[in-house]
Amino acid sequence: MTETNRIEYKRELSDGLEKEVIAFLNYREGGIIHIGIDKDGNTYGLADADGDQLKIKDRLKNNIRPSALGLFDIVSEERDAKNILKIIVASGPEKPYYLKKYGMSEKGCFIRLGSAAEPMPQKMIDELFAKRTRNSISKIKAGRQDLSFSQLKIYYEESGHTLGKAFAKNLELLTEDGAFNYAGYLLADKNNTSIKVAKYSGKTRTDLIESNEYGHECLVKATKQVIDKIAVENRTNTKITAKERQQANLWNSIALREAIINAFVHNDYTNEITPKFEIFSDRIEITSAGSLPEGLSEQEFYEGFSVPRNKELMRIFKDLELVEQLGSGIPRILEHYGKESFKFSDNFLRMTFTAKETAVEEGGQIGGVMGGLKGGQIGGQKDAEIDDIKELTHRQKEVLKLIASDNRISRSGIAEILHINESAIQKHLNNLKDAGFIERVGGTRGYWEVKLSK
Repeated sequence: MTETNRIEYKRELSDGLEKEVIAFLNYREGGIIHIGIDKDGNTYGLADADGDQLKIKDRLKNNIRPSALGLFDIVSEERDAKNILKIIVASGPEKPYYLKKYGMSEKGCFIRLGSAAEPMPQKMIDELFAKRTRNSISKIKAGRQDLSFSQLKIYYEESGHTLGKAFAKNLELLTEDGAFNYAGYLLADKNNTSIKVAKYSGKTRTDLIESNEYGHECLVKATKQVIDKIAVENRTNTKITAKERQQANLWNSIALREAIINAFVHNDYTNEITPKFEIFSDRIEITSAGSLPEGLSEQEFYEGFSVPRNKELMRIFKDLELVEQLGSGIPRILEHYGKESFKFSDNFLRMTFTAKETAVEEGGQIGGVMGGLKGGQIGGQKDAEIDDIKELTHRQKEVLKLIASDNRISRSGIAEILHINESAIQKHLNNLKDAGFIERVGGTRGYWEVKLSK
C-alpha cells in the first residue's frame, strides 16, 4: 500500500495534520488519512487511539476555516492487531479552506498535488473564493426566529448525547450575525416544510390512491416517518409453489433506506423544494432537488466521493447514527441496483428502484405491491397505535413496527433495515419483552406475538 492523490499515511498524530486535511478539503475528490501507518505502509498503531480521536476532532474544529464540521469522519480500525485511525475527508463546498492562524493566504491554504499537500497559489485562492457558494442553508436567515428544538434534543438524548445551551452555535444553526439560519429552521419543532409520499394504483400517476404528508416539524422526525412508511410498503412478496414457500421483500431494505436518507441530506433546500417519494405498482421513485455538486462527475459520484450539499444536516444525521460515514450511501445502493437507477437533470436527481417481479400465489391471488394494499392499511393502523405508546423510545417503536408488519422477521433482518448492529437490536428486543409488548412463540423457528393492548 502506497500513498496516492487520495491516500495519506502518518505514523503518529503530528503538527501537520490540519495541513493535510485542508489539502483534501480543497481537492475535488477529498481523501483519506491513516494515522498509525508510516509512509511505507508499515503498521505501527496508536497507544491511545481514543484519546487521539478526541484531539483530532478538537483540532479540526478549532484550527480550520470555514468550518469543516460535517465534512470529516474519524473511524477507529484494527490492522495487524494494532489500533489505527482513519480520517475520511470530503471535498468541501466552501473552498478555499485554510488554517485559521494564517488566514486565506499561501501560508494557510493547501491543495493536494499527487501524494503531497502543497501551498495553494494566491491566484487559485482568489479564484476559489470568487466561486464560493454564497447561497447555502447556513447563510440564509430563517424567515421566523421563534424556533424551538425539543424534538432534536430528544433525538440527541436517545443517541447518548446532550445538547447544551450553546447547541445552536455548536451545530452551526446560526448565521454570522447570530440569527437562526435555514438549517435551524429545517430542524426546528415547527416549520412549513412539507414532505409528500404518494402511492398510485398502476405504473403511471393517473390513479392516486394514497397521499401522505409529513414534515412541518423537525426534519429528522420527518425522515424517520418516511423511512417507517416505506418500510411498511416494502412488504414481503410471497410465492407459493408445490414444493416451497418463497419470500422476498419488493425492494432491498438497505438500499432503500440509504436512498431515502440521501434524498433528505443532499436535497437543495435553497429554493424551498423538498424531496418527493412516489410508490407505483412496479417501482419506487425518489426525487431530490439539486443535481451533481459543482466539480463532481457522475463516475466520482458512483465511486462514493462525497461533496455534502448540506454539511450541517450531514453532521447531525451522523451524530444520530442515521448516516454511517461519509461517502458510504451510494456504494451501498449500487451493491443492489445498477447505475441506470440514477437519473440526473439540471435541477434534480431521481432514483428509481424496480420492484421484484409480482408473484401469483396459490388460488390465483395477485401478490406484490397491489396485492398487499389491505395489509398496508392494517399496518398503518398498528403504526399509529405504536406511535402513541409513550413509554417506548423512538428506536424501540421502530423495532416494534417491523415486528408488527412481519412477525417472523429475524434479529439480523431488523438490524439490516435499521442499519444498526445486532447487539443493539437484542437490547431493544429484551426491553420490549420485559415490558410485555412482544413474546416469542416457538423458539428460533417460531414467530413474534405482538401485544399492543396490555
